[in-house]
Amino acid sequence: MEKKLIFPQSEYDRRIRRAKEMMDRRGMEAMLVVDPANMNYLTGYDGWSFYVHQGIILSLADAHPIWFGRQQDANGARITTWLPDDCIFGYPDEYVQSRYTHTMRYVAELLRDRKMADKTLGVEMDGYWFSARMYLTLKEELPRAALMDATNLVNWVKSIKSEPEIAYMRQASRICEKVMQTAIDAISPAAWEKDAAAKVSAAQIAGTDGFGGSPPAIFPIMPSAQRTSTAHLTYDPDRQYRRGDVVLLELAGARHHYHAPLSRTIFLGDPPADLMKTADGVVTGLQETLRFMGPGVTAEEVEARWRAAIAHTGVVKPSRVGYSYGLNYVPDWGEHTISLRPGDKTVLAPGMTIHFMPGIWLDSYGFECSEPVLITDSGCEQFIDFPQQLFIKR
Repeated sequence: MEKKLIFPQSEYDRRIRRAKEMMDRRGMEAMLVVDPANMNYLTGYDGWSFYVHQGIILSLADAHPIWFGRQQDANGARITTWLPDDCIFGYPDEYVQSRYTHTMRYVAELLRDRKMADKTLGVEMDGYWFSARMYLTLKEELPRAALMDATNLVNWVKSIKSEPEIAYMRQASRICEKVMQTAIDAISPAAWEKDAAAKVSAAQIAGTDGFGGSPPAIFPIMPSAQRTSTAHLTYDPDRQYRRGDVVLLELAGARHHYHAPLSRTIFLGDPPADLMKTADGVVTGLQETLRFMGPGVTAEEVEARWRAAIAHTGVVKPSRVGYSYGLNYVPDWGEHTISLRPGDKTVLAPGMTIHFMPGIWLDSYGFECSEPVLITDSGCEQFIDFPQQLFIKR
């Protein structure tokens, strides 16, 4: 069966070595990876099959990871991963969403067959894809194994991007520019919100003339009017835009699940003075903070510079103002590692990609203007070329 890999083998070898290094430092002999983005990162596996149990077993002692998933998805692993066929295991449908057995029994048997039943096994305890029942079943089936927390271990490996990864993120940025312009063009008084959202989704998939897009990990966030006073509402399918609406846009382009997110704000009509003041303060603070970001600076120092930059405006942003992002599947393009907020001592390094996201949500409306950036040897590089302003449509 012909394989279709989006990176050379050397890229996957580098990732496996780095993940094993971090496992060894933490005292893990093997690790169960079930987060679909982390599976993709280490093996290339790319299927919309994560509604059932699937994952890889990465052992310090073995040259290759072992993939397990539903039998009908095994050919997907043969097509999209670099793994040899003898490392791909499909389980029968009797395990699928069963009340009588559990897939971790199948996984436990794989571990026993490979003499790993009494090893120190890392599991992604605080991930979306690892459940309490999975943990309890593994404890029952492997009483001599020591289960330890491997949450975000692979995520931290992912935080430093390689040049091939950055190339895909640049392509995602070109898609995002088209997506954002599509949204701005589609939104006007009397236009249906559902129609604007449909055009945005189509643009995300269509990509550019040179390359297509992946479905982003987050559905288009584009609330209007009072819905902009909160952070994560989408469109209203039964509403038309009206004069006087604020519309927030948090959108992304994605290429092979590598993202480029961007936020902007539209006002329909003549904007009130307080919104204009908020917009000016946020944009000025954003630009000053981006000039400060670079290697050797800590995450919390970036947040402190942002607060200092907007102190004179009266604008208050009590939540984090950014995070590491990149390769991911639903429900989030963030990597769950670096956060730009007080207390995060992470030192920024070249190759990290950060979404600087100083969104402001007030009692009756919000304002967003963000930038995805690459930390370089000398500062930070903006991935996207799009005006930093309040967009006014009269």
